[in-house]
Amino acid sequence: MTEATPAFLETTIRAALVLVSGLCVLCSYRVIRGPTNPDRVVALDAIATNVVAIAVLFALLTGRGLFVTVSLVLAIIGFIATVAVAKFVTEGEVIE
Repeated sequence: MTEATPAFLETTIRAALVLVSGLCVLCSYRVIRGPTNPDRVVALDAIATNVVAIAVLFALLTGRGLFVTVSLVLAIIGFIATVAVAKFVTEGEVIE
């Protein structure tokens, strides 16, 4: 972080990183033990969203804008993957 950044902001960002990482672990449990396939798809989407949040928080912590670009790419890939898996679960095939 830069010199002008308050210490409580850095602490808050680090706490948010820990919290979002823990949420990824909880979502991975739902992916493994989900009772239905739609539950697994939703958990995978939540993991993708949490990874985007981790990239943005890391960009805030380090001050590097590259991680914002990475988070945008991850968000697009996560959305496309979620749509493809949801279509596969509901219809049995992705491309007709």
